[in-house]
Amino acid sequence: MSDKHVVRFEPVGIEIEVDESQTVLRAAAEQGIMLMHGCKEGQCSACKSFVLEGEDIELERYSTFALPDYEKEEGYTLLCRAHVYEDVQIELLNYDEDMIRSGLPINDAVAEVVSITPVTHDMRRLVLRLVAPTEVAFFPGQYMDIAVPGTDVTRSFSMANTSSRTSGLMEFVIKVYPDGVFSSFLDTRLAVGERLDIVGPFGVFTLRESRDCDIVFLGGGAGMAPILSLIRSMVEQASKRKATFYYGARGKRDLCFEDELRGLEKDLPDFHYVPALSEPDPADSWDGEVGLITDVLRRHEKDLSGVDAYVCGPPPMVEAAIPALEQLGVEEKRIYFDKFTTTGSSDPAPVTGRATP
Repeated sequence: MSDKHVVRFEPVGIEIEVDESQTVLRAAAEQGIMLMHGCKEGQCSACKSFVLEGEDIELERYSTFALPDYEKEEGYTLLCRAHVYEDVQIELLNYDEDMIRSGLPINDAVAEVVSITPVTHDMRRLVLRLVAPTEVAFFPGQYMDIAVPGTDVTRSFSMANTSSRTSGLMEFVIKVYPDGVFSSFLDTRLAVGERLDIVGPFGVFTLRESRDCDIVFLGGGAGMAPILSLIRSMVEQASKRKATFYYGARGKRDLCFEDELRGLEKDLPDFHYVPALSEPDPADSWDGEVGLITDVLRRHEKDLSGVDAYVCGPPPMVEAAIPALEQLGVEEKRIYFDKFTTTGSSDPAPVTGRATP
């Protein structure tokens, strides 16, 4: 058994014990502390923090894009790769006071494949049933790590449903990449009845329910999953908050869950769904919005002051959406994002956080 050391997080004044064999991020998650994070592989910098006290810290392999050498020398570290060998104090650079103490326990679970169905030409709806345990608590908008059997590869996917409590089910919407390790496995080998090892939940892309302000959702691609989870949870709670979901796709064949989203407009009187196509095919007879989703947002919205914004999708969309929202008046600290970066083998990995540095 490895030794344990105390890690104190400032400016929030939270202390946890971290085993030398664990990363600081994993230890925090297991103790219900929700720190900002993303890829958990040292590639995205979402968990970058500053070491105030303590020097005996070792990092697992990471990208110098996420942590350049000069920053490491100045005292910055990546919590997802950091192992501590003495008591340390760490300054969190990116955290959410509403969420940090509300974490749920991390579970190692086994789940059985219930169904794999296409929702577009390149996205699949994967439904799993939990076997052991039969229930895993998670917040709408969070994600799980799913292992590829026979390998040491895991990939992270957001749940589209809101809970596993009643049915034991977890629903995912997964984009298929031609060279993706998990994508290829999903599309060519995985079958109904097979079992998968999953771990979680992770992520902080969750509704801040302490506020009653309006909400704007911006999504694209498989970013549909966590946003759909958030909107479904609003229906379950009979939320009175006004919400608009702007969803960008290339062509009509890239749209999914259309019937459900139109139906949700009836379930939530102040909810509106606005899909847009950036490259509509004349054969589609599309009479809806056309253009990049950020341009559509600007056409529909003139002042978003006081609004909470949730953005989820591929990096170019997220990176364009954040400044667009700020220009329309959304406070930087009220922009929450889930950016699906790609790993070295083409499959996506979510990077969750706020639009703060």
